[in-house]
Amino acid sequence: MKSVTILIVEDDERIRTALRLALEDEGWVVNEADSGEAALTEFAKSSPDVVIVDITLPGIDGFEVCRAVRRESDVPIVMVTARADTHDVVGGLEAGADDYLTKPFSPKELSARIRALLRRVRATESGSAPLMFGDLEILPAEGEVKVGGQSASLTKTEFRLLIELAANPGHVLSRDLLLEKVWGLGYFGDSRLVDVHVRRLRTKIEKDPANPSHVVTVRGMGYKLLL
Repeated sequence: MKSVTILIVEDDERIRTALRLALEDEGWVVNEADSGEAALTEFAKSSPDVVIVDITLPGIDGFEVCRAVRRESDVPIVMVTARADTHDVVGGLEAGADDYLTKPFSPKELSARIRALLRRVRATESGSAPLMFGDLEILPAEGEVKVGGQSASLTKTEFRLLIELAANPGHVLSRDLLLEKVWGLGYFGDSRLVDVHVRRLRTKIEKDPANPSHVVTVRGMGYKLLL
């Protein structure tokens, strides 16, 4: 079995070394980068399975690193921020991150998030029968979504979110339930993760994201996929 490779992008050498040692103890292969430019070079070279990106970096910041990676890959990304304010968190998620952590955090917490990301990837690759919702076609076995016959480029998290909604067509799924199903059992997150990923998903599968016809909001309750 191929070893899991993780890329840590962090300019603080002490933090970077501590994270590397902790993740290597989990049995993962860890590569490091101390700047945004070095991160993109290392990403192209090593094709990691998970990327951990600090927002504040010399040169290219973490937001731009995330956007650049997203243009090339749907690899899971965890954004690290020193503040839990809405601007940093939403900015990182809008840039393409799947999850976020606020400093300071424990290596065990990071390891748990990585394991949840990897489980999510395996779940989306498990496969099942194609699903049709009007012009929206979901192909779980191929990990593909088509809108009007054209492929839509979704990240693994966006795909997993759509799969959960499609498994319960016409039924409202709360944000808490989606956090549990998509981000992992026992996950202690917040609704911003769900809301931003729904917005990103809509830009890819809706003709008019501002007036969605597939993934709709049920005010005060959550989201549902229309039949």
